[in-house]
Amino acid sequence: MKCRMKFLLFALFLTVQAFAQSNTDVINEYIDTYRELAIAEMQRSGVPASIKLAQGILETEAGRSDLVMRSNNHFGIKCKSWWTGEKVYHDDDERGECFRKYPSAEDSYKDHSDYLRNTERYASLFKLDPTDYKGWAYGLKAAGYATNPKYPQILIKYIEQYNLNDYTLIALGRKAQESIASSASEPATTSIKAVSGSAGPEKKKVNYPSGEFRINGTRVVYAKAGTSIKSLADRYILNPQWILDFNDMESNFTELEEDQLVFLQRKRKQGEKEYYVVEEFDDLYTVSQKVGIRLESLLDYNHLGPDMIPAPGEKLYLQKSSPLRPKLAYVQ
Repeated sequence: MKCRMKFLLFALFLTVQAFAQSNTDVINEYIDTYRELAIAEMQRSGVPASIKLAQGILETEAGRSDLVMRSNNHFGIKCKSWWTGEKVYHDDDERGECFRKYPSAEDSYKDHSDYLRNTERYASLFKLDPTDYKGWAYGLKAAGYATNPKYPQILIKYIEQYNLNDYTLIALGRKAQESIASSASEPATTSIKAVSGSAGPEKKKVNYPSGEFRINGTRVVYAKAGTSIKSLADRYILNPQWILDFNDMESNFTELEEDQLVFLQRKRKQGEKEYYVVEEFDDLYTVSQKVGIRLESLLDYNHLGPDMIPAPGEKLYLQKSSPLRPKLAYVQ
């Protein structure tokens, strides 16, 4: 019996490894296909090649999404009132939304550059150093490019894991293209500990109770990725909009992007403890959910903006105003 269990575990490990390798290969293929276009577009428009490639990977599932297959739309740009080109309809935040359709990927890459360059709410991004991919990633989210609260972190992960900032440096003439001709073949070492046990920080897992429990005296559940807001509302006899409000979610948010805490009552203005020590991988939204206080209160107590990331080890005050703003991992 023990031998059979070991065999099953080993088979599962091999399956996971094969899937991870397959996904990496697909992403590397996307990078190899479009990096030249990303470099050229940066030189033409100023949109960093790293951001261009990371958004393309995310928005198209590395070239495999249904939307990109039907429309050559690599950046999820919707029609808007002034769009006069071809269109396709696709379920996104709502059913049957209108998306732009392009003759080629090149047209999509160019239109994405022009859309950012000519839309006023993205103007501040072009004042950033083009190598500041973190500033760009958080700036895109702050300007309303995406509804996913983790959108900046996902872009940053792709850029760092696949060395995408190298293509920005090439576009700027600061790096020779020949020096990274094969760099996409192996992703950079990530901050997640590998299965083999290599050293490095590992995202801390918390085993939350199943079903309803309480954090800071407030009703909460731990829900899996893919769970719809409507299903949670039906299960706990709540208005879906209340769940969005209780959890600082945008009004068009319909489905959980990842496993997370979901509050069934409005979070409190103060925490149970005086302060919280920031951990690796924490952002302000994650902290507000962990400790069960309103995001606006957390920002106010600590003199922070919504797109600032406090450095690991810093104290965030949960009951009163901090004497100083905590040190930041990077400033937006």
